[in-house]
Amino acid sequence: MYQQNYDPLGNAFFSTVVAAIPILVLLYFIALHAHRDQNGVRHLGISAPYAAFFGVIAAFLITCGVFQMPVAAAVSAFALGSLSGFLGIIWIVLAAMFLYTMSVVSGKFEIVKESIVHISFDRRLQCVLIAFSFGAIIEGTSGFGTPVAIAGAVMVGLGFKPFQSAVLNLLANTAPVAWGAIGTPIVALAATSGLDQLTLSTMAGRQLPFVSIIVPFWLVATFVKMEGGTWKEVFEVWPAALCAGVTFALMQFFASGTNELHLMTDVVSGVFSVICTALFLRFVWHPKTRFLLKSEREALAKAGKSAATATADVSEWKYKYSVKETVHAWLPWVILILCCALWGWPDFKKYMNTLFSGVTFSTTLFGSTFGGTLSLPVWDMPSLHNLVQRMPPVAAPNAKAEAARFTINWLSAAGTGVFVAALLSGLVLRLNAAQWQDAFMRTLQRMKVPVLVIAQVLGLGFLTRYSGTDAVLGLAFTGAGPLYPFFAAYLGWLGVFLTGSDTASNALFGSLQRITAQQLHLNEILIVATNSTGGVMGKMIDAQSIMVAGAACYDDPKERARSLGPIFRTVFWHSVAGAAVIGVIALLQAYVFPGVIPIPPVK
Repeated sequence: MYQQNYDPLGNAFFSTVVAAIPILVLLYFIALHAHRDQNGVRHLGISAPYAAFFGVIAAFLITCGVFQMPVAAAVSAFALGSLSGFLGIIWIVLAAMFLYTMSVVSGKFEIVKESIVHISFDRRLQCVLIAFSFGAIIEGTSGFGTPVAIAGAVMVGLGFKPFQSAVLNLLANTAPVAWGAIGTPIVALAATSGLDQLTLSTMAGRQLPFVSIIVPFWLVATFVKMEGGTWKEVFEVWPAALCAGVTFALMQFFASGTNELHLMTDVVSGVFSVICTALFLRFVWHPKTRFLLKSEREALAKAGKSAATATADVSEWKYKYSVKETVHAWLPWVILILCCALWGWPDFKKYMNTLFSGVTFSTTLFGSTFGGTLSLPVWDMPSLHNLVQRMPPVAAPNAKAEAARFTINWLSAAGTGVFVAALLSGLVLRLNAAQWQDAFMRTLQRMKVPVLVIAQVLGLGFLTRYSGTDAVLGLAFTGAGPLYPFFAAYLGWLGVFLTGSDTASNALFGSLQRITAQQLHLNEILIVATNSTGGVMGKMIDAQSIMVAGAACYDDPKERARSLGPIFRTVFWHSVAGAAVIGVIALLQAYVFPGVIPIPPVK
């Protein structure tokens, strides 16, 4: 039995520094290591697969050499992370990119683009509608990087630069994350902390709406500044940004505290925001001036036209597609939302997991049990399952050994729902054999490097979890005393950065947050929920999300390989600032407005 040791060096400070080395190595090679390409051009940050590889090597050296985790257990933990990552994240993104590519190959994506442009010709408002409102719907249905991939690809298709699209969608994919994939993070948080699920969702719904109002303005400001615009141009669209943010926030507040809707919070909030904003722009208000991309402004200048002339030109623009053509082009995305909602429904998941329950088997794989039913095989990871124990103060005394089982829920996995949506979309779009093959090969070519990186980073995340180095980093926050509500947000932030998932962060630190709240006599509901709401701000800087963004937005493999570092450096301080906002909200709710904290039901 490997019992986690949270101070292997006998000094809490040095043990924390050593535990952070794998993360620091990963960050250094992703964002800071200087090198020159074959043309002699200097870059910061090396290719993502190599950066991830060096981080993994450092993690093995630290966990096995300093924390004395058995090598076999460390290898098994890494393998579990990579395998779980394939089924839980990679499978979703592969299927989503397949669906998107089919839409492009069929030519229907042009109609989708035109229909979006028709809502507003202003590039600032397109950012809000696509990255924030539409992205939230995709996050709510499938999560795990899918909204960044889909919305990012849509924006590139509309003419936004790949780097710009990646950054904006990472910024937008924050406020909705706590209820991603039909509320999976909240479900995981309730399971690991032992607190009531609806109460935790309600608490999150009393923190994140403040952020939801801010994000559209944040997006517009970032985009305008990237395009060389002014603050005046940022605030020209404040009515629409406010409409998108407030309508989303109001529905988020309502749905998160409703038993029937709380797991579908993102979906209903995103749909409500899209409808309200589109109607607002169509019938109530529209900006007087049209903000264009820098490249578009330069093209107009060469043609001797001004932005005002361009605005007059588009006012005469007629939408050339019929309602039937538009609906047909949007059907793949409707199918995607419906399939993801169905696959996220607990009763349907249970049905799929028991579909072939009559077909059972039992064998061994690498000396460990591998068996179950055809619809739900389970592999007990060798040298790891029930052989790792978390220790106080991270877990209660005599806590059960950590389970380490790879559950192959191939039928009920969210990625399967996305893949089914892709297959149905191909049939609806009437793709011929050549188009099916083209879409399939394009998807594989585009995703081969991101798959390698995501598998490595997720393996690293599981290695830190089972070795206990994640808990060492987490414990560094617990000495904050009365200020702990602020740092509870950063603990969740750290968890998402380490694992790439708010769900995994909640599973990682949910119990620790509750124990710390009890020790410091703080409200458990507030502190535990803050782990998830603070965690959403770490979503924009985790390596797999950035890699997914790069894969979706960059066509050129070389540019894609070099994109991770620049994207990370751009969004890092946005992420830190966002977590600080959540921390301040948690502090205020802990000491100034404690009445907003919901009371859990009496059991």
